[in-house]
Amino acid sequence: MPAPPQLIDSEKMVRLLVELHTLEARTDGSGLPLDSTRALFRQEQKKIYWQFEVTDSTFMQSYRYYATHNQDLDGIYSTVVDSLAQREARRKPADAPPEHR
Repeated sequence: MPAPPQLIDSEKMVRLLVELHTLEARTDGSGLPLDSTRALFRQEQKKIYWQFEVTDSTFMQSYRYYATHNQDLDGIYSTVVDSLAQREARRKPADAPPEHR
């Protein structure tokens, strides 16, 4: 599969995915009914796309491209997971007890 003409570069894709996954966690934890949660997510998702100056179509084409190139998507998500973990660590107070798994 050739790269789409407006491929989102991997660094920007990481930042975009971090924001989208953070949004997903916030909306899922909102306690709203499922249909309201989905509507809120879609509304806020559009704002994120606007902030990153991409369209939903450009995002989907880029995501599909990276997904068909497994190493690319693996690398992107490795960075996304690290970024989300760092955000979570910064949110926890220093004296919070460690989580048990």
